[in-house]
Amino acid sequence: MESSWLEILWARPFHLAFVSFLTLGLLQAIKLYLRRQKLLRVLRAFPGPSPHWFKGNQQLFQDGDLEKLEDVMEKHPCAFPAWIGPFQAFFFIYDPDYAKTFLNRTDPKSNLFYKFLIPVIGEGLLSLNGPKWFQHRRLITPVFHFNILKSYINVMAQSVNVMLGKWEKICSTQDTPVEVSEDTTLMSLDTLMKCTFSRETNCQINSTHDHYIKMLSEAVKIILSRTYSFLFHHDIIFKLSPAGRRLQKISNNLNQYTEQVIQERRKSLKDEKEQGNAQKRKYQDFLDVVLSAQAENGDSFSDADLQSEVNTFMAAGQDTIGGGLAWLLYNLAQNPEHQERCREEIRGILGDGSSITWEQLGEMSYTTMCIKESLRLTPTIVSISRELSKPITFPDGRSLPAGIVVVLHILGLHHNPDIWENPKVFDPLRFSQENFKKRHSHSYLPFSAGPRNCIGQHFAMLELKVAIALILLRFKVTPDPARPPSLLNHVSLKSRNGIHLYLKKIS
Repeated sequence: MESSWLEILWARPFHLAFVSFLTLGLLQAIKLYLRRQKLLRVLRAFPGPSPHWFKGNQQLFQDGDLEKLEDVMEKHPCAFPAWIGPFQAFFFIYDPDYAKTFLNRTDPKSNLFYKFLIPVIGEGLLSLNGPKWFQHRRLITPVFHFNILKSYINVMAQSVNVMLGKWEKICSTQDTPVEVSEDTTLMSLDTLMKCTFSRETNCQINSTHDHYIKMLSEAVKIILSRTYSFLFHHDIIFKLSPAGRRLQKISNNLNQYTEQVIQERRKSLKDEKEQGNAQKRKYQDFLDVVLSAQAENGDSFSDADLQSEVNTFMAAGQDTIGGGLAWLLYNLAQNPEHQERCREEIRGILGDGSSITWEQLGEMSYTTMCIKESLRLTPTIVSISRELSKPITFPDGRSLPAGIVVVLHILGLHHNPDIWENPKVFDPLRFSQENFKKRHSHSYLPFSAGPRNCIGQHFAMLELKVAIALILLRFKVTPDPARPPSLLNHVSLKSRNGIHLYLKKIS
C-alpha cells in the first residue's frame, strides 16, 4: 500500500533532522577521538598509571586514597599524566625543579575546579587571570598589611577562647576523647566572620554553622564532586542534575547575603558621616578595606567585583585554617616531646596567656618551626592547578604543549623522599635557619609560590600561632589509638573519620 502524500511530507523533515543530528554526533565523536590521540602523543614521554578505557584514572582521585596515589608517585618520579574520563587528562608534578619552572610563569587557573567556583563565589582572586587579576591583587593586598593583621590578634584570641571554654566543659583533669576538627573549623569560621563582616555568628556555641557559612560549605562539596565526575564537566548535564539545581539555589542565596551585608555597611557608614558622629572602630575588617578600595577606584571595581572578593576570602579560608590547626594538634599529640617543648616556650613568653601581642608571637621560634613542619607533613591545600598558556620545557628536557592542565601536588612534593629525609617523620628542626637555607627554594610550598602565591598566608600563620599558644597553655593533647585519621586526598587534606584526640586540662 502506497504512503499518503501527508506521510511523505512529514517524513522528509524528520529524516533530514535525523541525518543532521547523526552528522553532528559523528563530527563530535571524531573531534573527541582526535583530541584523545593528540593527548596520547604529547604525554607519551611521561609514563603513568594505566587508565580505564572509559573512566580513566578517575577512581584514583574520587576515592581520595592517598596510599594509592603515593604508590603511583613512587613508581613515576617527578611527574605522571592522569586521565579523568576518556578525553580529559591532567599532568601531575611533585618535583621541586618542575615546580619552580611551573610556578615562575603566569599561566591562568585551569578551567575545571576554578571555573566551577565562579557561579558560586564570582570572579575573585582564585579564578581571575590577566590584568584584572593583577588589579584585584593590588587592591586587596592592604587587607593583609601587618598593621591590619595586628588588630586581628584579639579577635582571634576571643574565638579561640570560646572553643577552649567548650572543651573545658566536657574535659576534666582526666583524658577525654574529642573530635577536634569540627571545633577548630567552627572556631576558624567564627574568626573569619568577624574579620570579614564584623559579625558575631555564635556558630561555636550553637554547634551549627551560620547560614552563610553552611551554604559555602555545601557548595564546595558539590563542586569537588563535580570536578572528579567527567560527565558533570558538561554544563548542561550538570545544571539539569539535582546537584546542579541545588548549587544554583545556593549561589543565589550567597549573592543575596553578601549584597545585603554590603548595603547595610554602606548605609551605616553614610549615616555616621551625615550625623558627624562616626566612631573609631576597634579594627578594620575585610569589608572596610575593600569598600575603601572601591571608593578610590570607581567603575574599575564594581559591586560584583566587591561581592566576589568577599566570597572568595570566606571560601578560601573556610576550612583551611581550621583544618591546619586540627592537623597541627594531631601531629603534636603524636610527638609529645615537641608538644612539651612548645608549651615551655609559650609559657616563657606569654605567661598565663591573658594577653598576646604581635611581638610575643614573633618570639615563638620553636612553635613556629612546629607549625611549618605540620604544614609540610599535612598541608591543608593538597594541590593547585594551571592551564598552560604556552609550551613548557622542564629541566630534564621533556616538554608539554599549551592547553595541558598541570596540577602541582603539594602533598606529593612535601613527602618526596628525594627531597626530604624520612619525609613521614615529624621533625621541626628541618626549619631551623641553618637547615632550611640548604633546601631547594621550591621544596616547601604550603602557600604556593611565585606571582600567584597565597595572599592570605600571613593571616593563616597568625591565627595558627594564636590558637596553638592558647590551646597548649590550657590542654595537653594525646592521640586516640582506637580512631586514627584516615587521610582523604582532595583539594584540601581531610580525614574521613575526623581527627580524634584525648584532651586533658592542665590544672
